[in-house]
Amino acid sequence: MISENGDPVSAQLDIPRSVSASAIFEWRTGLVRSWDRKCSHHIRGITESFGAAICSLNTSHLTDGVIYRSKRMMLDTVGVGLLGTRTAVFNKALLYSQRYKSEEKSSVWGKSGITLPPQYAAFVNGVAVHSMDFDDTWHPATHPSGAVLPALLALAEALPSQPSGLDLLLAFNVGIEVQGRLMRFSREAYNIPKRFHPPTVVGVMGSAAASAKFLGLSPAQCTHALAIAASSAGAPLANAATQTKPLHIGNAARRGLEAAQLAWMGLEGNPGILDLETGFGVFYTDYSPSVVSDPAASEFKWILEGQDVAIKRFPAHLGMHWVVDAALAARAKLKGRGGNFDLNQIRRVTLRVPNSKYVNCPFPNTEHQARHSFQFNACSALLDNQVTVGSFSEAQINRPALKELLSKVRVESPGDNHPSFDKMYCDVVIETEQGQSYAGRCDTFYGHWRRPLSQDDLLGKFRANASTVLPSEAVEGVVDVIGNMERIRDCSSLSSYLKMTGYQQE
Repeated sequence: MISENGDPVSAQLDIPRSVSASAIFEWRTGLVRSWDRKCSHHIRGITESFGAAICSLNTSHLTDGVIYRSKRMMLDTVGVGLLGTRTAVFNKALLYSQRYKSEEKSSVWGKSGITLPPQYAAFVNGVAVHSMDFDDTWHPATHPSGAVLPALLALAEALPSQPSGLDLLLAFNVGIEVQGRLMRFSREAYNIPKRFHPPTVVGVMGSAAASAKFLGLSPAQCTHALAIAASSAGAPLANAATQTKPLHIGNAARRGLEAAQLAWMGLEGNPGILDLETGFGVFYTDYSPSVVSDPAASEFKWILEGQDVAIKRFPAHLGMHWVVDAALAARAKLKGRGGNFDLNQIRRVTLRVPNSKYVNCPFPNTEHQARHSFQFNACSALLDNQVTVGSFSEAQINRPALKELLSKVRVESPGDNHPSFDKMYCDVVIETEQGQSYAGRCDTFYGHWRRPLSQDDLLGKFRANASTVLPSEAVEGVVDVIGNMERIRDCSSLSSYLKMTGYQQE
């Protein structure tokens, strides 16, 4: 761990720098065991049930379905993170983070010669994951993987003994599970957000839980890790569609990891943080928490088992995937009836989408605004018959043809079109100057949890993203390690491939 001025915390605790990491580990373990006994009088409640579950879940609880889905999430997260290391926001975050040093060193994805303190490696890799809004999305709405996987991979490199692949899968799923359960404490959370970005609220808690699992914290320590993390939760939605939004994921990964480490060292928070309206309940107007059942009980079931994630085909807000597929369907009808997409013959384009202000951006000026614009994504699909990574470049955004088509777009929000990723739909209607009309609708896009990407298409997405940074040997190495994660003895082998940069990056 590091202090604010970059010095190891061990120095501030009068621990000689010559003391090994394993010795510090043993010292901390003894300290927190003593502290645990002091806290044994706490009344068992919702928060305590979470702490007990985080501590008691073990690899035998992992099911084949959960392992399969979480390995897909890991592969996708690493791929979009590698692609994200080529973005301006990542480079700014990396430049800032390189100011900090510690004796513990963790890898930066896609950078063979750079290491950072674990907290800052988690931060920059988390920023990379969300830098293009290309990472997975869950229901209720959040980006679950980006807040957890960067924290775990950074922490794994700093531990005195390396966790196995099964250990990584377990900790990852603990972090995902905590997020899923917290979001189900509110009906409000089931809709597209209006006030705050969900990963900043539940993501930091998931990172703390996953990191606590990796560190082997006791039940009481786990509850305090959650309490500490809660004081770093929350970011206003006004920063969506800006360069600051990717920092939300990076901060969630970093602050959750820090919370677990502080709890490991004996720092205390409110042991009822999840029970209270003045605790985690401040984020929701209809907060209704419930206990986690004992993982040893037959009724325990992973949320990921019943609710898969959506995996995106192009780098934009999830809602854009409905409007793009609807636009492509309308365009195909126009072409199928012998027409050409002649911009001069288009009188109007109507979009029927949910009422969600932060993704209603009529004339985007930046890539981040474009990724959050129903209008931009529909028009890009109509003009180009596709939306890709390259669609959000400055040159594409500033095309005269695109700007002209944007001026012809009208947005409607029918009352039955609910702002929920599980219920929404999108209609796109093209009206020509000749009075013809061509409509397309999307209820469930390809990549949604109801129509998941095939394994071949997921691998294709990963290879396309990762090959922009890694040599082919490393790309296939990542595929092999994640594909066999439950059989890998040392999960740090994944990080060794992630920093094996190719000539493109160097």
